[in-house]
Amino acid sequence: MEPFRRNFLKLAGSGLAGMAASAIVAPGARAEAAVPVPAAGTSSVYDVRTFGATGNGTTIDSPAINKAIEAAAAAGGGTVLFPAGVYASYSVRLKSNIALYLEQGATLLAASTPLEGTEHGYDAAESNQPWESYQDYGHNHWHNSLIWGENISNFAILGPGLIWGRGLSRGLSHRDKTLPSAETPGAGNKAIALKNCHNVILRDFSILAGGHFGILATGVDNLTIDNLKIDTNRDGMDIDCCRNVRVSNCSVNSPWDDGICPKSSFALGYARATENVTITNCYVTGDYQMGTLLDGTFKRWGPEFKVVPTGRIKCGTESNGGFKNITISNCVFESCRGFALETVDGALLEDITFVGVTMRDIRNSPIFLRLGTRMRGPQGTPAGTLKRVIMSNITCHGAVAELPSIISGVPGHNIEDVKINDVYLHQLGGGTSEMAALNPPEKENDYPEPRMFGTLPATGFFVRHVKNIEFGNVEIAIEKPDARPAFWLNDVDGADFFRIKAGNANSAPSFKLNKVKDFRVFGSRSIKDVVEDKIDSREF
Repeated sequence: MEPFRRNFLKLAGSGLAGMAASAIVAPGARAEAAVPVPAAGTSSVYDVRTFGATGNGTTIDSPAINKAIEAAAAAGGGTVLFPAGVYASYSVRLKSNIALYLEQGATLLAASTPLEGTEHGYDAAESNQPWESYQDYGHNHWHNSLIWGENISNFAILGPGLIWGRGLSRGLSHRDKTLPSAETPGAGNKAIALKNCHNVILRDFSILAGGHFGILATGVDNLTIDNLKIDTNRDGMDIDCCRNVRVSNCSVNSPWDDGICPKSSFALGYARATENVTITNCYVTGDYQMGTLLDGTFKRWGPEFKVVPTGRIKCGTESNGGFKNITISNCVFESCRGFALETVDGALLEDITFVGVTMRDIRNSPIFLRLGTRMRGPQGTPAGTLKRVIMSNITCHGAVAELPSIISGVPGHNIEDVKINDVYLHQLGGGTSEMAALNPPEKENDYPEPRMFGTLPATGFFVRHVKNIEFGNVEIAIEKPDARPAFWLNDVDGADFFRIKAGNANSAPSFKLNKVKDFRVFGSRSIKDVVEDKIDSREF
């Protein structure tokens, strides 16, 4: 099969990868009209060893790798091949019309740099003034990465090999004493960073310890991310200001930060929406020791691990441009935080579906929808919107006791048009009457996170500053008796509940309503039908 594999690489490098399935015929098979394979003299495969890479794990191979990339680009395109070996590198600079192919057994290793800095490490972090203050350090720089590309198109990183960011900074200098800070001269900060690119494929490889971001894609359109395994020490992948994105079949273990995270920052110097995005068939978690997802041992953290695992799918926190036309489906959350939709910097967050999701051992709110007014961005930007969200076919088991799901706007800015159907939430329960009496602060300008309000006075859903919300076929199951209502509503205009189950052994109310208009609950076996135009305060 060796000639078969080589022929595939030739096709990939010559821009015919999309036709490979029909163009290549395995030995012994028949084909009526196969596309001819380039002859040996026209090979477009560039082996990095031919350009001087050693793959011995200690010699810095990035000069040789970059020479291979430049040769492929100068020839009009090609595949840069990494045979089995460990390629210690600093910055690898991508070009248009090329593919990096990591063979089985090939590791691209982020080389270490001195804690005090160096002139011979990764490419320097470029300036992103005058808007650097609008987002975190890592979102402002791309060149200080193991692999980076800017203003390029038609390229791919492929193959079953490994990208290991062993020498990369996590951007947490106050915690990391063995790695340089992100600002240290010569330090690397990300595994893969892309800016203003289009027609990009990332497929089949693994990332271990990816630094601040395993993947940071900013302003990248027509982006495919498929069949990646990411086992990392900060964010798995951040999809920022991107359009037409397909994320599928990925597994992410990210205990210290988010797993799959669409964002919409001001890093490009203007507000650009992340839109037309699908995330499907993915697994996110934060409860495994780094590296044990990749080696298949799945070793859980012990009691010494004091961090609440993150590892979730979240839209936000950077939210200047917007999130539009996004669907998340057929995903699994395990031992991590719940799903979050956040707009706090003026973004329009609209037309979102979240369907066919299972969750277990969720360490904060299973569902968190937040419209806030932090407004980290250009002065005078109006508050954003959060509307037209459908969530269905969701099951969650073992969520923390103190936090229900949260759907919360702020005074004067309502979340609108939310439908939640066919949902089963199993909460640990155990809430007291004191918890039931709480009236949490608004915290309009704070960083959005479910624990921002403290313990909440509901077991199932905390709903505040919302217009037009519908719940159908929803069950809130409580493991321990709880004095709090299943649903707590305040300043809600239009709330419809159908076929609701809210089991609670100590006869706590199912609903606590304050300043609610146009309310209806019907068709529920254990809850009497109620239809009211206006409710100032009521429990039942």
